[in-house]
Amino acid sequence: MRANFIFSEVWIGLRRNLTMTIAVVITVAVGMAMLGVGLMINAQVSLLKGYWYDRVEINVFLCNKGTAIPACGGKEATPAQIKALEAQLKGLPGVKDVYFENQSTAFKNFQESYGANKTLVDVTKVEDMPQSFRIKLVDPDNYQPVMQAIQGQRGVAQVTNQKDLVGKFFDMLDKISNFALAVAIILVLAAALLIGNTVRLSAFNRRRETGIMRLVGASNLYIQLPFVMEGVIAGLIGGVFAAVILIATKVMLFEELAGYFGSGGAQLGWDTVAQVITFTMIIGVVICVLASFVTLRRYLRV
Repeated sequence: MRANFIFSEVWIGLRRNLTMTIAVVITVAVGMAMLGVGLMINAQVSLLKGYWYDRVEINVFLCNKGTAIPACGGKEATPAQIKALEAQLKGLPGVKDVYFENQSTAFKNFQESYGANKTLVDVTKVEDMPQSFRIKLVDPDNYQPVMQAIQGQRGVAQVTNQKDLVGKFFDMLDKISNFALAVAIILVLAAALLIGNTVRLSAFNRRRETGIMRLVGASNLYIQLPFVMEGVIAGLIGGVFAAVILIATKVMLFEELAGYFGSGGAQLGWDTVAQVITFTMIIGVVICVLASFVTLRRYLRV
């Protein structure tokens, strides 16, 4: 009997405040979706960092004939210099592997990378490609000693660390992730205010019924439960919509990005998406319950 009464009160409240309920559902859905996307971006950035930081290398470009780099003086690195440099690189502490890339291999890699730009490929010749060493480090974070030992060596034109380039990209992704989380927090707060306002209007519209319930001895929890359930239902529906948005985002955004960056091994898994969806739905329901209780304590007079 009590359960039937509570459900009837919930249904009445949802119908009376249909517009506000829809607004709550939409706000919760958008807020939880933004929160979920922010968490997914954080997880994806962490995966990409682990994937790429383990693969970053130091590139040592050798002097080419006629190069304009002052350190080369227009001279090409001799075979003796290349051999001595290779031996030095392999003997440096912290160096895991050393790979030599001649001009033919460099030109082949250039064609594969810029194949879409036919004009650039046609005007580039094999002799335009620099020879280089690719150095794999034991600890990619400890690259400074290796770079300092290489720079200024005879036959060396330029030394670059791929982590500097990749790090800037990940810094940008971190800023995007933080911005998404900040917007999500604002939307979550907006959802809490909307939920509280909806509960307040519902309580005001049914103040006569709740007054009668109080007179016949109903407890505060029994009176408040229908209003709280209205918020929970709105939160659950909003959470379901948010879950749909997160699944679509995973398929249409994160999987495409993984293919674009060639990082299939660091692709965001469905288990992570499921965890994010579960977390956001719990957060949505908790916010609805707390907003309902706080609003009722302030506005509901029984």
